[in-house]
Amino acid sequence: MLRAATRGSELALWQARHVASLLAEPVEEVVVETTGDRNHHLPIWAIGGRGVFVKEVQAAVLDGRADFAVHSAKDLPALSVPGLVLAAVPERGDARDALVGRTLEDLPAGARLATGAVRRRAQLASLRPDLTFAGIRGNVDTRLAKATQFSGVVMAAAALERLGRVEEAAELFDPRLIVPQVAQGALAVECREDDDGIREKLAAIEHGPSRRAVDAERAYLAELGGGCDLPVGAHAQVVDGTIRMTAVLATLDGRIVIRSTHQGDEPEELGRSSASEILDECGGRWLLEGASRA
Repeated sequence: MLRAATRGSELALWQARHVASLLAEPVEEVVVETTGDRNHHLPIWAIGGRGVFVKEVQAAVLDGRADFAVHSAKDLPALSVPGLVLAAVPERGDARDALVGRTLEDLPAGARLATGAVRRRAQLASLRPDLTFAGIRGNVDTRLAKATQFSGVVMAAAALERLGRVEEAAELFDPRLIVPQVAQGALAVECREDDDGIREKLAAIEHGPSRRAVDAERAYLAELGGGCDLPVGAHAQVVDGTIRMTAVLATLDGRIVIRSTHQGDEPEELGRSSASEILDECGGRWLLEGASRA
């Protein structure tokens, strides 16, 4: 029997079971608690940023407790962990952000939105400078239960979709307007680099267009630098064989939002060229340097 390392949340278990259904063979769940699970109250950036939901899950694969790991692809750092390989990206779900409560247009002046993502805050603030924001952590049910305490809650549409609660979204944002987090809506299945048997099994559930889109987005993030603390997002789609991607870099307050739209055939090259335009032609490097001095 195959063994899948996963977090223990309802959403994470849904994801692991979805991968198991694609593999069409029995899979034992190896449930792992991560740094992000143990620290419910601090913002993600305060406990290590990207990677706090995956490191312990990856360790379970590296030390042999599991054969592969299933992650939300948006949680993966831009660079792979030595000894592991991103073996499969199944067909991607909805990459968009969702607003629960009421639509952006219907929010009153000074409305308070709950979201823990600086990327969402910055882009929403650029559209509605009057908005205020509150941090929020917890699983989908926890955040939905707290929605009545705010004018609205912003979260990933895929999470609502997978748990059968997408009808609670008042609005799904156009990804050209609110650019999603890198690899949002996608699953990432990792295994040991030298485990040829498992890699072969996982290759069967790979969805080519989703993989190309995710690779382009991750290449953009990698080129910016994995430790980038500014709001960053990217959304790629494959249309008639060509990858089209919109990327964003912003200041924390949303006063400056730089977007770039490119298309190409090679994912990594597209990601790098998008980053190059934003950094060297649109002033993004100045933003990054300013953030590092702050």
